[in-house]
Amino acid sequence: MKENLPIIYISILLGLLLIVAILLFRQIIKSRRTESRFSKLQNKLQSQKGTAQEYYELAGIYLDKKLFVQAIQLLQRGLKSDEEIEPENKALMYNALGFAYFSQEQYDIAIRNYKEAIKLYPEYTIALNNLGNVYEKKQLITQAFECYKKTLEFDSKNTVATKRVQSLEKRLVAN
Repeated sequence: MKENLPIIYISILLGLLLIVAILLFRQIIKSRRTESRFSKLQNKLQSQKGTAQEYYELAGIYLDKKLFVQAIQLLQRGLKSDEEIEPENKALMYNALGFAYFSQEQYDIAIRNYKEAIKLYPEYTIALNNLGNVYEKKQLITQAFECYKKTLEFDSKNTVATKRVQSLEKRLVAN
């Protein structure tokens, strides 16, 4: 038994190292793919006009990198592009704009963009949740509650809205 114990420990250690190596390798590949796409899009959009989808994709990468000003500029350029954008896709862009402004604590502009997204696509529950969140940040509890309730009308199993409605109900009753 004592002779097998070191073999078991080494086997477990090698197994853990193999798992860590695989996870690390997957993350490196994912990062390389993202950086490659980032570079291609950036080079293309600097030299010529792109599609709304390309602006949105590059802005998404900037948002992931927390470069909000650059993301805002790209999203605005994408919305102003000459091509016809479907309302659902335009709503995605306005929601991303709202998120970028929210992240910079420019809540009023974020609200405007979230409302524009909802106007284009009324069942857009993510934008409704985001709007509720920004209302909470501004201490507009009634409006936040209404946003979350509206989210639940479209998606009754939305966990974020369910938790926020329960929390805000307690706050509204207390007032």
